[in-house]
Amino acid sequence: MPEGLALALYAAALRLLTPFYLLRLWRRGAQEAPYRHALGERLGFYAGTTTPGRLWIHAVSLGETRAASALIDALRARDPALRFLLTHSTATGREAAQALLREGDALTWLPYDTPGAVRRFLRHWQPRLGVLMETEVWPVLQREAERAGLPMVLANARLSEKSLRQGRRFGALLRPAARRMTLALAQTEADAARIRAMGAARVEVAGNLKYDIAVDPALIDRGRSWAALLGRPVLMLAVSREGEEQALLDEWAKRPAPHPLLAIVPRHPQRFDEIATRTEAAGFTLARRSSWKDEPPATALAADVWLGDSMREMPLYYGLAGVALLGGSFEPLGGQNLIEAAACGCPVLAGPHTFNFAEAAELAIAAGAAERCATLAEAVARGLVLCNDDPGRRAMHARALAFSSAHRGAAARMADALLSLQR
Repeated sequence: MPEGLALALYAAALRLLTPFYLLRLWRRGAQEAPYRHALGERLGFYAGTTTPGRLWIHAVSLGETRAASALIDALRARDPALRFLLTHSTATGREAAQALLREGDALTWLPYDTPGAVRRFLRHWQPRLGVLMETEVWPVLQREAERAGLPMVLANARLSEKSLRQGRRFGALLRPAARRMTLALAQTEADAARIRAMGAARVEVAGNLKYDIAVDPALIDRGRSWAALLGRPVLMLAVSREGEEQALLDEWAKRPAPHPLLAIVPRHPQRFDEIATRTEAAGFTLARRSSWKDEPPATALAADVWLGDSMREMPLYYGLAGVALLGGSFEPLGGQNLIEAAACGCPVLAGPHTFNFAEAAELAIAAGAAERCATLAEAVARGLVLCNDDPGRRAMHARALAFSSAHRGAAARMADALLSLQR
């Protein structure tokens, strides 16, 4: 199909779907109020005027926003006068970005990828450079940026084999979008090769920003102090996804007492209540992190399961846990990123599905900071062994910290590359 026709059909389909998209956001806002905030921004409508010339960074959700924080710190270190426009697609991303703002910065939703919305966005904000984090390539946005003379960079870029295959099915849309990218800064050589195969002309390997994310040592220390209060080991399912929590609860019920404390930290906050209900229905006593402020009460210390229903406290949970089971890797979902766990020194047990972060997972396993298990049952069994093997757990802790330290530096490389495009 010719590129022009493919783009016209794509844009027409999105226009037709816009009312349903907005309705979906409104319904989701019943559980997460920020989704109902500033809906006009999703269509490219803004109040007042703005100052042009900001460096624009789009980070779709929480993980990408945290990676962007390392890049923003490196850019500010090089040019303190820089002002940023931060855009997001999810409530968790937008809320996390609030802490990154300085005087003169701005925050807004990324508009829907229709010609009118994108043109209004670019005309209103007039950024000097656009940076899309990780996998965000939008056909209309790329075309309109090219027409406006706006350089666009895909930073911390990754592309799995599965995503490459899917992208090729929509090559008439995605190949031109990739070709219009001024620069792609890939995490790995394998990512770079796949991004080139999608049509990007200029691709450089810069590493993974997530190694450069600063973890809060106070949160890690708080988690460790809570572990000491418990007086028993903690096995955690970290950043879990649909299907994994119930499977873990079923597996946990088969294990003879006494158990370590089981901690479950879900990926999506809208699922907190569902998982609490499932845990209690399985016959376990539950304590929710949101129910106390400073120190866990006696009822929490005696509970079977803790639910990590708080935001931006992952270092606390990694400090608490003796061992973490990697969420998203026990169902065919591609796995979550284990880099933050390594930076906190938490040993990780990964399931068979880590294709979204393949190189990081393999490097961590090779370094002895993580281990791979074929099934969730195998991971639970291995986790229980490690929980009771203090020397083995401490050795994995040391290897995790060394692994994390050895792979830093991507933020500096990417900051230099971005600033070179402005000269």
